[in-house]
Amino acid sequence: MGRIFKLHRHRNSVIPYFTTACCYFAVFSKNIRSTRSLTYSTMAHITTRESSGTIIIAPRDESKQSALVVICHGLGDTAEGFVDVAEHLSQQLPHVKFVLPTAPTQPVTMNMGMPMPSWYDIVGLDERSNEKCAGIDKSIAVVKNILKTEHETTALPYSRMLLGGFSQGGALTLFTGLTLPSAEQKLAGIVVMSGYLPGAQQFELTSGLETTPILHCHGTDDPLVQFPMAEKSKEYVTAKGATDYTLKSYAGMQHTVLPKEIADVLEFLQNKLPPDSSVCVKVKAPEEMSVKELKAAIRRAGLGSKAIGLMEKGEFVKLLKDFRDTGK
Repeated sequence: MGRIFKLHRHRNSVIPYFTTACCYFAVFSKNIRSTRSLTYSTMAHITTRESSGTIIIAPRDESKQSALVVICHGLGDTAEGFVDVAEHLSQQLPHVKFVLPTAPTQPVTMNMGMPMPSWYDIVGLDERSNEKCAGIDKSIAVVKNILKTEHETTALPYSRMLLGGFSQGGALTLFTGLTLPSAEQKLAGIVVMSGYLPGAQQFELTSGLETTPILHCHGTDDPLVQFPMAEKSKEYVTAKGATDYTLKSYAGMQHTVLPKEIADVLEFLQNKLPPDSSVCVKVKAPEEMSVKELKAAIRRAGLGSKAIGLMEKGEFVKLLKDFRDTGK
């Protein structure tokens, strides 16, 4: 979803903050049909919303999943801000599960202490103000836990996972993806949109992650995270040892997301996470599931209407098994 920079007047102050565009298609409508209608018409993926604020867009047949993409939103936004983008990407990536977490609400110093969804505190947008990033450790732990949980519950390798984010969310993913504990957790890639390297003094590139592919997309006219900050982020990260850092500029683009950029992100994802049936996630066979697990799997597959009236475990098993065998 596109981002708009607004000036929010609070008493006698002008406070910069990021917000979700009123309508995503104000930016994309000329280029992309309604991704939500596409999602529900093709039914390749199903979108679920958790009470925590996390949104998951997953293949209806979870046994066909062979990759994971985590997308972190920007300051003041929520997972809802990028659900349309993720749903659009999912149409071309039927084997990918997308997880969109929502940041905790907390006071942000730069915005006069106003509470808003934020991955860490931001004191200012200059380099010196960006050194502490209070709270970033907790957010890094959240992202790491998403990756770890996926790996432990489905046996999906880290090499089939990718982190992405916009603005503050892009900053979080850049830091997190390059500071994972070991080379065994090297990701398929990192996507940074209008972001930067936060907490540079705390940043140490993990040995073995130097070749992690990074795509950093940034507008040349960004008034908030200015383009020179993107250039300095690349310089710093490469000086620490990163060898595959691509900084792609978009002439005239401000602090937003545009169709050309999303097309480039899609190309990157297709290149780094191509379909691979040999690494599909490990899921229980319907016959091995409890009734509770069967009902949850049927719900995730969007088969709830077909389960109405079913009573016996064998009926639930047959419904799910037939779906996995035929896709219907």
